[in-house]
Amino acid sequence: MKPIEFWLSVGSTYSYLSLMRLARVEAGTGVRFELRPFSVRAIMVEMDNIPFATKPVKARYMWRDIQRRAAGFGIPASLPAPYPLEGFDLANRVAIVGRQEGWCRDYLLATYRRWFQHGAPAGSEPNLSDTLREIGQDPERVIAQSDAPETEAAYAAATGEARAKGIFGAPSFIVGDELFWGDDRMEDAVRWSLAGPSV
Repeated sequence: MKPIEFWLSVGSTYSYLSLMRLARVEAGTGVRFELRPFSVRAIMVEMDNIPFATKPVKARYMWRDIQRRAAGFGIPASLPAPYPLEGFDLANRVAIVGRQEGWCRDYLLATYRRWFQHGAPAGSEPNLSDTLREIGQDPERVIAQSDAPETEAAYAAATGEARAKGIFGAPSFIVGDELFWGDDRMEDAVRWSLAGPSV
């Protein structure tokens, strides 16, 4: 069975819920997820869709919704978390390097835990360097690699691939040619992967 593609950007708030229960879902279902970092911000800007930063009523709902869902899943959350992220692109380029080198999942889990449980903004210092040290990576080396032209190109290519797949938000899950958008569609993606098309 092919892994489910899990497209996310560090900066996507609802991705916290998906990431924090990822291992539980994999263990309970036998499915596997392939983490695919990209720039959801670039795609949303193209669509003139800036969802929460300038919409306080919607933002209040978002934080309360995440709080309710986190409690339902037994996931710790100290909300609201710092938002939006100043270090959005750097945080995601680090994830690109992590995917290339095999430590993307550890980085994303540590990043979101620090951000949503301890209020440390992802992609900003000293949190970024502390996060990398926590997962056994050298911050100086990784950040330099994250700023390298080849990483910029890989980040743009990943975003282009997401765009070509019709992805417009994060988290998104791809099973074959099917797109499932949102944390609340994670289980739908799993069922589709296990059972195959139902419509």
